[in-house]
Amino acid sequence: MILEQNLLLPRKNQKTIVYDVSYIQNGKAKPIVIFCHGYKGYKDWGAWKLLAEKFALEGFFFLKFNFSHNGGTVENPIDFPDLEAFSENNLSKELDDLEDIINLVSSSNPFENEIDPGNISLIAHSRGGGIVLIKASENDTIKNVITLAGVSDYKERFLINTEHFKNWEKTGITYIENSRTKQQMPHKFQFYKDFEANEERFTIKRAIKNIKAPILIVQGSADPTVVEAEGRQLHNWNPNSKLLIIENGDHSFGTKHPWEENKLPNDLQKVVEKSISFLKETNK
Repeated sequence: MILEQNLLLPRKNQKTIVYDVSYIQNGKAKPIVIFCHGYKGYKDWGAWKLLAEKFALEGFFFLKFNFSHNGGTVENPIDFPDLEAFSENNLSKELDDLEDIINLVSSSNPFENEIDPGNISLIAHSRGGGIVLIKASENDTIKNVITLAGVSDYKERFLINTEHFKNWEKTGITYIENSRTKQQMPHKFQFYKDFEANEERFTIKRAIKNIKAPILIVQGSADPTVVEAEGRQLHNWNPNSKLLIIENGDHSFGTKHPWEENKLPNDLQKVVEKSISFLKETNK
């Protein structure tokens, strides 16, 4: 299996995107799977590398990347050395990043002999779930979408704590501690202003209702971050979707960072097996 890490996608007047690819090199056109991480995430978090390997061994070309403003850098794509970039992130930037990754595999690229650019599926975790649903609603070339503990409503999450929101608006910035790194992660109010200016586009309910491609929604029943009801809500908005509830599954399906084992946790293994079966079934 080929694993190429920390490849660079330079962009004019925009931050470079860092990405990895995993595939079996055999000169055959493979279905492409693009993976998007979630909030305070990155392509190397937890067991995502093992997840990529499983897809590659099953005949997929798997690409995972860091959103350009996730807080990582070209020199250090792990963790959050660039908190200023993190503070400037927003949903528009993440959608633009994903579009550029889709364009990368859809046009002339170093992997042309190994991929089928007409067969692109999107998979994402947590906040990234909303991003792939919005993108799939706008791009009818996307063949399949899989959300893993994907959020159902961005606006609702902004307004959970009204007092906090008012203070954020007044000061223009708020901070949330990263429990693992102990960094104070800055969030500028521009994130909400970007949402407000594009609310219709960023409404996940609207997006998922407009998707014609097959959708698999995976949700843990014991997820404290994105609760089970959100997964069921997504499914209700698009009854043609498939819903998989992982009983007692948490937000990351058993993985954490760092992940030092050489195998997937049981719940994430189930998620991977079901996801691969779903893609193979829809690709028939």
